[in-house]
Amino acid sequence: MKTEQTILKNGLRVITSERPQNETVSLGLWVNTGSAYEQKENNGVSHFVEHMVFKGTQKRNALQISEEIENVGGQSNAYTSREFTAFYAKMLKNDTELALDVLADFLMAPTFPEDEMKKEKEVVVQEIKQSIDTPDDAIFDYFQETAFPNQPLGRTILGPAGTVRSFTPDILRTYMKHNYAAENTVAVAVGNIKHADFVKMVQDRLANYQPKKDFTPAKQTYQGGFYEQKRAIEQAHMVLGFEGVPYYNTSYYALSVFSTLFGGGMSSRLFQEIREKRGLVYTVYSFMNAHTQNGLFGIYAGTSADELNKLMPVVADEIKKVVQEKVSAKELERAKVQLKASMLMALESTSSSAEVIARQMLLYNRVIPTQETVERLESVTVEDVQNIARQIFSKNPTYTLLGDLKEYPTFEKLQSYLKF
Repeated sequence: MKTEQTILKNGLRVITSERPQNETVSLGLWVNTGSAYEQKENNGVSHFVEHMVFKGTQKRNALQISEEIENVGGQSNAYTSREFTAFYAKMLKNDTELALDVLADFLMAPTFPEDEMKKEKEVVVQEIKQSIDTPDDAIFDYFQETAFPNQPLGRTILGPAGTVRSFTPDILRTYMKHNYAAENTVAVAVGNIKHADFVKMVQDRLANYQPKKDFTPAKQTYQGGFYEQKRAIEQAHMVLGFEGVPYYNTSYYALSVFSTLFGGGMSSRLFQEIREKRGLVYTVYSFMNAHTQNGLFGIYAGTSADELNKLMPVVADEIKKVVQEKVSAKELERAKVQLKASMLMALESTSSSAEVIARQMLLYNRVIPTQETVERLESVTVEDVQNIARQIFSKNPTYTLLGDLKEYPTFEKLQSYLKF
């Protein structure tokens, strides 16, 4: 994936990957800020800002923002995560400048009209309620909070309803003044676009974007522990997790490979043993979430209340097996191929490529060549996988349960299962 880069005078990085065979361009503005950079009293403000910029700028009202993109067949959206906020679009190549004009307006000239804010608060409160009412969504928020209690990284992205309802235009403006700046923003375009053309578009609109952010990330420390919530629903949902590794850790690729072979697909150990052989669950998988300071490794399963007592010892046994017995060369190779194929397939999409470029620039200040990533995956050995598994599973667990809970192993009992 060939890219070109220019840095504007204010520090804003502009990156393109030209694909002249395409008729479209995927573009966006990615900002290195999110809920992990909030305080308790403004938890949810990152996500609310992302919503409110669509409700009006100095050039456009909410309807005009939607119509200008859709009138030419384009698509636009945004998202907020714990450490990133993104505003992006996909357009026919001749409409790239229009899309960028709208997106740049979000950063430079949002108006936060109070009538729109009043309505949008209730929209977001409904989103919060929907998340709480979705158990296989809510449990991950409870898991995160238990892993990082009383810390920004442990709080929800959406924030509490009461806090969201307390937001004012000044709170949003203050947040953007501190957290949005050229040094933690990148502009990316992938598709049928010349680098010089895109640089000029960005320069014309974002040359006066403030250069420096004004916040220092709080120290985030993994703790772990136990959380349960009983609900009158049909299933019991479980997330068992451990401290993982940050993006920059040398074991990042080893953990990626391990997570894939352990619980990353239908051929993985967890799926084969827990669903295929024993029929204890409908869904089971492992996952890794990296952050800039640390990370999480976890196992999710949804089962019935009657099966929970059977499920946890089996999960613990699979953990002990992978720690005490060498993984085979065959399953190691299968995991590597899965990861490589997934990456290469994603890069065929201009939207996915833009996302990859943006995140790499914000995290590493460079676009990592695809071949370099492939080589890092290829270099992972059986010993690397064994070592990272021992490291992960020797940490204090985070044990989270939600749903139809009757009999299940206590936190202390689970810890005894995990001894190796």
